[in-house]
Amino acid sequence: MAAHRKPRQRSLGGHTVRTAATIALAGAATTAGFEGTGHAEPQLSPAQVKARVDKLYEEAEVATEKYDGAKEKADQASRRLHDLRDETARKEDRLNAARNALGSIAAAQYRSGGLDPALQLALSDRPDEYLDGAAFAERVGDRQAGAVARVRKQLREIEQLRGAAHVELASLTSRQAELKRAKRTITGKLDSARQLLSRLTDEQRARLGAAGGAAATVGHASRSAARDLGPAPSSPSSGSVAAPNSRAAAAVSYAYGKLGSPYVWGATGPDAFDCSGLAQAAYRSAGVQLPRTTYSQINAGRRVSRSELLPGDLVFFYSGISHVGIYVGNGMMIHAPNPIAPVRLAPVDEMPFAGATRVA
Repeated sequence: MAAHRKPRQRSLGGHTVRTAATIALAGAATTAGFEGTGHAEPQLSPAQVKARVDKLYEEAEVATEKYDGAKEKADQASRRLHDLRDETARKEDRLNAARNALGSIAAAQYRSGGLDPALQLALSDRPDEYLDGAAFAERVGDRQAGAVARVRKQLREIEQLRGAAHVELASLTSRQAELKRAKRTITGKLDSARQLLSRLTDEQRARLGAAGGAAATVGHASRSAARDLGPAPSSPSSGSVAAPNSRAAAAVSYAYGKLGSPYVWGATGPDAFDCSGLAQAAYRSAGVQLPRTTYSQINAGRRVSRSELLPGDLVFFYSGISHVGIYVGNGMMIHAPNPIAPVRLAPVDEMPFAGATRVA
């Protein structure tokens, strides 16, 4: 009977349980260790975060200028396409009117049996009017031939307009694709910057802002208080001087009035700006039309050296000419820095100087 007994099951206790738990924990620890090694990013100091964020904002601004340029060209293509379609519609209306006139002539000839007008007059009961009628018939024939020629010309013009509209539509589609690519680049850079900044405490972010101007006091002050700040003390390289003319003075005044306004990429005011949008809006208020992008704005006036700067001059930065500010005197400018920094006063030597232009 003993041979048929079931073997007694041993409980998972004691040494067996400890062994299983040890293996499980070791496996979990190993897995966690591999995952941590593969994905954990190194701890960055606030200074390192700032350096990375500044670089991301610089790259985002390059993409923003490309976006602004593509948008300007897309808007131009859209306007040209609209004008071409309008002109085509007007010519089609005139073409239809000319066709209707030809149709009336053809119908009249059909009703009269298709006889030449001169022959009809020759066979009429009033031959004394033959000569006058023959001259009239000749004029009718000339007008009919002219009408046909005009219709043919209108058809050619309409085909040319349709071809031009097709080209503009292709250009618009290309620019819209370029806009989407630039937008993806911009949002990616800004998202990366936000993620880096989220690692810092509020106090660290405030300190970084105070050190780099990213969250300058002007950004939290009212606009009237910001305007009261006035120009900074004179720097060794620049004395206190007036704007060279009323247009430059108006642009500077406009810029002062926008201190504290938020940075929004692609914006040209009146309540938010990117860097080239602020320059464009400031001079628009003075009656001067500037191009949309920094790459074009630097060529919109007379180049001046850094030692020649006067209030109202546009100052450009970085080797790619991707940032612009409005010089206000005393070595200071007003510019729209980046998404965490409002429109503010800053030293011209805050960024790598690339050139300057006197617009007005």
